[in-house]
Amino acid sequence: MDASATTIDPAEVAKFEAMAAEWWDPKGKFRPLHQMNPCRLDYITRQIAAEFDRDLAGALPFSGLRLLDIGCGGGLLSEPMARLGADVTGADAAPKNIPVARIHAEQSGLQIDYRNTTAEALAEAGEQFDVVLNMEVVEHVADPLAYLTACQRLLRPGGLMICSTLNRNAKSFAMAIVGAEWVMRWLPKGTHDWQKFITPDELYALIRQAGLDPVDRKGMILNPVSWRWGISDRDLSVNYVTASVKR
Repeated sequence: MDASATTIDPAEVAKFEAMAAEWWDPKGKFRPLHQMNPCRLDYITRQIAAEFDRDLAGALPFSGLRLLDIGCGGGLLSEPMARLGADVTGADAAPKNIPVARIHAEQSGLQIDYRNTTAEALAEAGEQFDVVLNMEVVEHVADPLAYLTACQRLLRPGGLMICSTLNRNAKSFAMAIVGAEWVMRWLPKGTHDWQKFITPDELYALIRQAGLDPVDRKGMILNPVSWRWGISDRDLSVNYVTASVKR
């Protein structure tokens, strides 16, 4: 792959760059991610602990693990991973996200290596990680297979990738676009392109084509009564998350 090659979609980057200042406002445009974050973290930490035989009850259980949060935004996942002891690199293609993430990490007393870069550039530079967090990114890139292949190149043998995205069906259109963007106005209209959503079977096929072995997938569902997110073994109809390893 040429060093200048990238799967970045400039229009998608511009959408998130326009919202950069609101990353840490739990009532702002990233409110859905703040609400989902405990659910995402529960899945991520359990998968990492299982794959690397770590005790989550211990102090700094992810110490010694190098972790990449690709599409890190303002650092909503990078910071908890750093608190658990991981050596965290946060990468984002939107330049305005990086200063926001750096300032918040400094204010929180955390050392995180934030970079305005892409998965392809990191792979071309020979960077290697034990864990790659690839959360809510694949539906925004121009070429999902090339992007996932870059993520695979970034993993050491035995490494783990956690990848979440949105299913493509009538229900996901109703909830993620009509509900979240048009009715509730949690996100600006046009944040998501339903045609870029990926079904779980499609994602598993892409992950395998990229050279990784899928080992788990779960749904992330919102309880409309408590407004809390939870993990589901069966319901992958809208938001879902996968785990895959590099053998």
